Amino acid sequence: MTDSSFDVVSKVDHQEADNALNQAAKEVEQRYDFKNTDASVAWSGEMIMIKANSEERAKAVLDVLHTKLIKRGISMKALDSGDPFPSGKEYRIESTLKAGIDQENAKKMTKLIRDEGPKNAKAQIQGDELRVSSKSRDDLQEIIALLRGADFPLDLQFVNYR
Repeated sequence: MTDSSFDVVSKVDHQEADNALNQAAKEVEQRYDFKNTDASVAWSGEMIMIKANSEERAKAVLDVLHTKLIKRGISMKALDSGDPFPSGKEYRIESTLKAGIDQENAKKMTKLIRDEGPKNAKAQIQGDELRVSSKSRDDLQEIIALLRGADFPLDLQFVNYR
């Protein structure tokens, strides 16, 4: 009997993120409490740049972006935002979308699977993904539940279930 397997990945749908950012920009442009605050949210390369004339306004724009991302099905674990910092006459917040599983978290996941998962399950790190295999599909379901229950700072998806 062949092994069944699945991949654990952390990816963000960039089209959905772009749509959420455009909706947030439109709302910031139209909302009355953002009038005359020079508030904006836009892509700056691979980064999301939030600008406003005060620290509180910048945080409010970030909150609008959060609500739009959640409505689009993007987890807040995928957004890595810094603190507001002054830049000339305005405040800025730089945010990035995290994609891929870093080595440190991949090692934590493999250790968790080895320690608390079924005995015959194997986990391998493959670049920024994690491949989990076992003879029993029930074991794989158990591992998915185990990883979902653990609090990793990543938005995990389980793909290629075979």
